[in-house]
Amino acid sequence: MNIMHIIPGSGGSFYCGNCLRDSKYVEALRKSDHMVRKLPMYLPLFADEHDLSREIPVFYGAISIYLKQLFPIFRKAPGWVDRALNSKPMLKLASKFAGSTRAKGLEEMTVSMLLGEEGQQKDELQKMVDWIVENCDPDVIHLSNALLLGLAHQLGERLNVPVICSLQDEDVWVDVMKPSAAESVWKLMSKKADHVAKFISVSDYYAGVMKEKMSLPEAKVAPVHVGVDPADYTFKPVKEKKRNIGYVSRMSHGNGMDILVDAFIMLKQKAEFDDVNLVLTGGSTGDDKKFLSDIRSSIREHGLQEQVEFHEDFEEQGLRDYLEKVAVVSVPVRNGEAFGIYLLECMASGIPVVQPALGAFPEIVELSGGGVIYQENTPEALAQALEKLLSDPEEMDRLSRTGKEGVDKHFHIDVQAERMVEVYEKAIQSYSQKA
Repeated sequence: MNIMHIIPGSGGSFYCGNCLRDSKYVEALRKSDHMVRKLPMYLPLFADEHDLSREIPVFYGAISIYLKQLFPIFRKAPGWVDRALNSKPMLKLASKFAGSTRAKGLEEMTVSMLLGEEGQQKDELQKMVDWIVENCDPDVIHLSNALLLGLAHQLGERLNVPVICSLQDEDVWVDVMKPSAAESVWKLMSKKADHVAKFISVSDYYAGVMKEKMSLPEAKVAPVHVGVDPADYTFKPVKEKKRNIGYVSRMSHGNGMDILVDAFIMLKQKAEFDDVNLVLTGGSTGDDKKFLSDIRSSIREHGLQEQVEFHEDFEEQGLRDYLEKVAVVSVPVRNGEAFGIYLLECMASGIPVVQPALGAFPEIVELSGGGVIYQENTPEALAQALEKLLSDPEEMDRLSRTGKEGVDKHFHIDVQAERMVEVYEKAIQSYSQKA
């Protein structure tokens, strides 16, 4: 099967679960002898740009489309201007901009992107579709998320193939907009859903969320969990590690890093946790600068500079080094998440997770058996959950082993990729019957 994945990138400035999820699926599908191409949008997926190639450009370059949206004069700029703005050095720089990965202030562009051939980015859409028509012959096209639905009509019509669309954390982007803008976006996404053969939700929880928000019929949504390859991770029982607490995600207020830091400060007030350190990783954007400055100030005020490590490298070997350092991980996302691939990476490495009862976290922990769920997402509740777990080495060891087995059984990327292929095959069959 010839599959094309269209994936918006983060530029590698922070731990991007969506980029990681899509790339792992691409690798697994390629191992199964499918022909798969990644088509990056906006920015490269990763810091080292290994997702880029000379043959496949980054479409909808982040700087170019931003300037064209705000300043109409750029829409008539010569081609060399676009090429300069979309060069690797410029895109790498763009990934560090404040606001480059948030919705606030980008409401008009979000709506315009969803309008597709009727939006301000219609020329970019035309370039992308023309390039795919000239260079590829896909059997199916897979959009990374529903914010890309403005592409679906032209892609399906010009290439005469079904379009599949993943669902993951669109609400995180849309629901922070002004209420009037958010309402317009949800309505547009619901309308554009007509051009999609099937939606793939990353969890049962999020399937329910998006069926309601986008008015999607039950039959149009197929949950397929995120997966990882356990062979990519080194299992190390927690009893062989120091009792360090970890955090691995974008270092931001929304992801609740301050909740964990405050919980850690509470723990360190008790003598029995003198040996426990906190290791934080995941990167950030310009928007997180003040937040991180406040976090560092709080750590200094409590005299814990030597007990808190900011682990800089969170990709590939850097992540493996990080996972060696921690015995338990918590990412107390304020509103929960559609999934959270970092949980699988930790459990595959033998690290129990401690998560709030929000989003898909209870679903993941229940299936894997590799963690603890606490109720109210406050520093006090998290500190209590961490204290109880860190004080029970037998339970830590049990969760360490059970979590590893749970990932092998329920979240293996090869199993999930097979389910994805089944969705593709049914969509192709249905599409050909309608043609």
